[in-house]
Amino acid sequence: MEKELYPLKLSPVCKEIIWGGTRLKTEYGKVSPLEKIAESWELTVRSDGMNRIENGPCAGMTLGEYLGSEAEGFPLLIKLIDACDKLSIQVHPDDAYAREKEGEYGKTEMWYIVDAEPGAKLVYGLKNYDKEGFRAAAADGTLESYLRYVEVKKGDVFFIPSGCVHAIGAGILIAEIQQSSNVTYRVYDYMRRGKDGKLRELHVEKALDVIVDYTDDEIEKIRFACGREESALADCRYFRVDRHLVDGEITLDAADGFVHVLCLSGEGDVGGVTLTKGESIFLPKGMRAVPVSGRGLEILTSRAK
Repeated sequence: MEKELYPLKLSPVCKEIIWGGTRLKTEYGKVSPLEKIAESWELTVRSDGMNRIENGPCAGMTLGEYLGSEAEGFPLLIKLIDACDKLSIQVHPDDAYAREKEGEYGKTEMWYIVDAEPGAKLVYGLKNYDKEGFRAAAADGTLESYLRYVEVKKGDVFFIPSGCVHAIGAGILIAEIQQSSNVTYRVYDYMRRGKDGKLRELHVEKALDVIVDYTDDEIEKIRFACGREESALADCRYFRVDRHLVDGEITLDAADGFVHVLCLSGEGDVGGVTLTKGESIFLPKGMRAVPVSGRGLEILTSRAK
């Protein structure tokens, strides 16, 4: 049976984690029985989270059911993240290491800073990296001396290739576009305990296997390895992400592959489907010249490679 092609409004999958806040409920319209929402998965075709279609003839279907055979190995996972508290210090492996050790793909990702409290910081890479010194610091609780802290503001972009040590700080709201993998090696977590009262698991030795001490220039080369255009926030081997400010009308083309549309502010229309702050629309492969209209509409569009 041939799929009907139309803009699919997706319901999010909400996740509660100890560092999460309430902004995704109060400001971005996420409806959930969870007291706090750390992550809202805006595009996911995974066993641990699957969007449902909210509109049109396919309403009620999961996105995986709609995609059929195309759901296998679905390449992207897109989230809104509300960090009320700081996240653990972590790193992700590349594809080769992750496939060998975890049976899953690695993770390259990018962050778009949707909002940030004054003075908010994140961890972005290392300084004076030394493997043995890093191992010792992870053990004795002095790891922060190796971490590069960067103050952030709304509109900043951080591209995080596999191997780059990173962490979101408190008071930051982020749109995250990543490979569809949850393989994360936690290096340090401030001696925090989970809901079960136990210290959260660390993966220091695996992390040491995959850490890469990137320079900023090296990261930028990876970020725009497939080209640089005015609207592009990243164009790498795994995905392309563009930011659009719409005052009038633009068109989006999904002829050769799906396009995910995430609304960060304003209100608009995507192919006849309304889109408001915090909502997502999936344009299936094969849709051509889809009109997007609005005033003061800020959207991120994401495509897989």
